Amino acid sequence: MPDTETVATEGSRASAGPGTVTVLGLTADGLGSLGSAGRQALADAALVIGGHRQLEGFADRLATVRTGPQPRIVAVDDADETCRRAAAASGDGLGVCLLVAGDPGFFGIIRALLKVVDRRHLRVVPAPSKVSLAFARLGLPWDDAAVVDAPGGSLADAVRAIRLARKAAVLTSTDVPPEAVGRALVTARASVDMVAVCSRVGRPDESTTMVGLDQLAGGTWDPDSVVVLVGPAGRPIAGWGGADADGRPLAWGLPDEAYGLGEGLVTRSEVRAVALGKLALPPAGILWDVGAGSGSVAVEAVSLCPGLTVFAVEARDDDAARITENAARFGVDVRVVHGLAPEACDGLPDPDRVFMGGGGLDVLDAALARLRPGGRVVATFTALDRATAAAGRLGNLTQLSCARGRPAPDGSWSLAAADPVFVAWGPDDHGGTR
Repeated sequence: MPDTETVATEGSRASAGPGTVTVLGLTADGLGSLGSAGRQALADAALVIGGHRQLEGFADRLATVRTGPQPRIVAVDDADETCRRAAAASGDGLGVCLLVAGDPGFFGIIRALLKVVDRRHLRVVPAPSKVSLAFARLGLPWDDAAVVDAPGGSLADAVRAIRLARKAAVLTSTDVPPEAVGRALVTARASVDMVAVCSRVGRPDESTTMVGLDQLAGGTWDPDSVVVLVGPAGRPIAGWGGADADGRPLAWGLPDEAYGLGEGLVTRSEVRAVALGKLALPPAGILWDVGAGSGSVAVEAVSLCPGLTVFAVEARDDDAARITENAARFGVDVRVVHGLAPEACDGLPDPDRVFMGGGGLDVLDAALARLRPGGRVVATFTALDRATAAAGRLGNLTQLSCARGRPAPDGSWSLAAADPVFVAWGPDDHGGTR
């Protein structure tokens, strides 16, 4: 097995202009699984780069697909170094073959390679991915599956991604072995009909084990696995485990303290409850939460309607970070846009709903200009002049006055009045809901 560069033969001279970088996906059969495109790429390559596993016995097998001069062969296991060498050789006009396992465009090297190689000089010849092989072993289709990786050992994003999925595949590793996935799903109160651990997929010693979720969490599994999950009777895998038909409690206007305030801003729970009602949230679509503060409206909106795609626009650094923390705490997907509205909204998709907890009339006008047909804006204000100006654009206005009870030392209760808040909403062209 080569571990140093050998000298290229005279048949591997550089061409004028960048050389093509061909990425060949291999199965456990190695070069024996290559089709005509892969064999031709190897026949033309001046440089072949692969990991030590891909290059084991490579020189002997190469003779079966190449009869001319031998290419330069380099064994590299580091992805960044592989990309650097490939880019340098391509820049010198050499044809390059990268040997990788499976489908290189599926959580593979292509993303890193595109940072240093022009896509016009890149050719990909994939083999089946570990995920496609895992589902094949189970006899299941996977065009409707969520496929999740957990880079860096973080499972929070992975759990959020599969929480609403009816079928999922989780790619595991040394940092995130199958049992860690199991523990996270047990904590998330996942509900499944089937769990399968497909280990060392595509290799001669591969295995597929059907287990329960508790067995997955309590076992010790090969880190090189794909965990396949199928939800109960076609329903989501990890819901909230509550009272409604989808397993989520229908609760909004949650206590302000739920949002880890610190020095941040939060829409008071009573105002939040009214604002969410006035938004008349659709089951799917785009919601902007502009001037999001702690993100309380964004978090509760997507908790109530998981089909929404929610963008929380916030200019303050600390609040933008707090929105991410609160979304993780509630296990929902809120996309934080760090910037000042209305400019920060320029690259966002047009909204079906907009909540404005901050910003002036210029922000409101920009939101209305982008609002999709049948959409609605809800805006809160503490100043009456701004509220009435907004009502002139939206068509509706109400004042919320709230006094919260608090116990007195003698056992009685007193009421502490909060400053009134004005809520404007509209237009009313999406079914008449007021």
